Amino acid sequence: MTASSLDSSGLHGLEAFEERIRGALAEVLGVPAEDLALDRPRQAGHGEFALPCFQAAQAAGRKPPELAAELAARLQVPEVEARAVGPFLNFRVEGAALARRVLQDALRPDFGRRRRTRTSIVEFGSPNIAKPMHVGHLRSTVIGAALARILEHLGHRVVRINHLGDWGAQFGKLVAAWRRWGQEDRLEADPIGHLLALYVRFHEEAEENPGLEEQGRQAFQELESGEDNEARRLWQRFTELSLREFQKTFDRLGARFDHVRGESWYEDRLPGVLAWLEGKDLLQQSEGAWIVDLEPEGIQTPCLVKTAHGTTLYATRDLAAALSRWEEFAFDECLYVVGNEQKLHFEQLRAVLRRAGCDWADRIEHVAFGLVRFAEGKLSTRKGRVLLLKEVLDRASELALEIVREKNPGHPDPEGVAEQVGVGAVIFHDLKHQRTKDVVFDWKEVLSFDGDTGPYLQYTHARCCAILRKAGRPVPDFAALRPEILAEDRELLTALGRFPAAVREAGDRREPSILAGHLLRLANAGNAFYRDRRVLGEEPPVEDARLAAIGALRNTLGLGLGLLGVPAPESM
Repeated sequence: MTASSLDSSGLHGLEAFEERIRGALAEVLGVPAEDLALDRPRQAGHGEFALPCFQAAQAAGRKPPELAAELAARLQVPEVEARAVGPFLNFRVEGAALARRVLQDALRPDFGRRRRTRTSIVEFGSPNIAKPMHVGHLRSTVIGAALARILEHLGHRVVRINHLGDWGAQFGKLVAAWRRWGQEDRLEADPIGHLLALYVRFHEEAEENPGLEEQGRQAFQELESGEDNEARRLWQRFTELSLREFQKTFDRLGARFDHVRGESWYEDRLPGVLAWLEGKDLLQQSEGAWIVDLEPEGIQTPCLVKTAHGTTLYATRDLAAALSRWEEFAFDECLYVVGNEQKLHFEQLRAVLRRAGCDWADRIEHVAFGLVRFAEGKLSTRKGRVLLLKEVLDRASELALEIVREKNPGHPDPEGVAEQVGVGAVIFHDLKHQRTKDVVFDWKEVLSFDGDTGPYLQYTHARCCAILRKAGRPVPDFAALRPEILAEDRELLTALGRFPAAVREAGDRREPSILAGHLLRLANAGNAFYRDRRVLGEEPPVEDARLAAIGALRNTLGLGLGLLGVPAPESM
């Protein structure tokens, strides 16, 4: 395989060498290349790739160390050395070839970008109207926004949807609460704060006055009537006030949407969904309500689609949304970035669609994530115990401003960079955790500016920018470089070269923490590089090569931070 064919393959960084190795192994072993999975060697000094020989040895009736030694002797991979270490076959790329390939790719603005056509819907954010965005909303927003950017980088056509919680029985309760206790002056001064207080008060007083629940049900029936009545006008007003406040927070988090479609957007489709289910002979009546039996799909809990009171439910509206999205986008995958606790709901959603004969039902994917918790337990808007997301971001920026003023008192825009650093710290703190795990919200950990943090990555990026500014000239063009000068800087080159694979794995596994972890390893390698190597003031070929390495590090860190939604300031 020639260098030019590698260039035209769309592979980046170390992926090009991995493809060479897998092709050579496939030829010798007589197996498809796609069936071969390469690992990383247990020790970095052993190379960039490793093949555990256990499975192949068993198939050949050989001992793994013997097969590894034989393969090492037989394989001929251009610019790659194969060496057996026990039952493992390790591969080490020649230093000059590694430097040439990685540096050329990592200096490109589209480093790691794929060329494949695939339509992916990503639903994320999705706060509830009339309730403030609290720290619990952070996860859906930043995970979903990061996945959308990562998938776009991988060549997907991404459709971002903010599916607002703007319909349901809770809005009947809110209307009932407003009618009893609402105050115009408080609504004007603090719209969401007043609506939250009404919602909390409703639940507190309903414990002593069960009649309130009936008032809430009646108000929701007014909403679902489709008439232009007082209940609907109140709901519309609460929605507009909430959206205005939500947008401020989404802007700060760098989250954007192609469509903002609440549950109410599908309201006129709900009768059609029920008729569709009935036409499929799936509707059954149970205690006055209408359900879909899911036992044929192995789910014991039926899906409730219409209550005995005649109102629809979250499941009904999600069925309408899924059908509408398939009709409009014919998606390859529809990702719902929603908490772990909704697992049964999405299992039921897919099961109903499968029972109805939708062959695309399994393209729906629940991208689950753990909760954000206080030390004393789960966040709850019913009890009013919330930590507002705006307050978190404000406090993070305030603390960052103190540090910026201390470390760089002459900075021309301390407030601007403090916002980037503070918000970036909050975003990265979330994304560096495995998404399915719960995150205990701890101010000290979230706002720490030491260790494996967003500010550490931002500082590394800013330091690269400072070196390049001090050089007083652009990053040298690759064609004029002697990349072999960097042949011994394998730690940095390998970290740069593995960036495309980290992006791909983060997208395929729906796991931004994979990319976050790799950026930390890249920053460590970069800091070690400019600690041990003088960049400026060397002989021209050496300075050019090292400046190019700094440019590649800046470019790759900036790309990675951008995919996660973490700002990349040029000075701090």
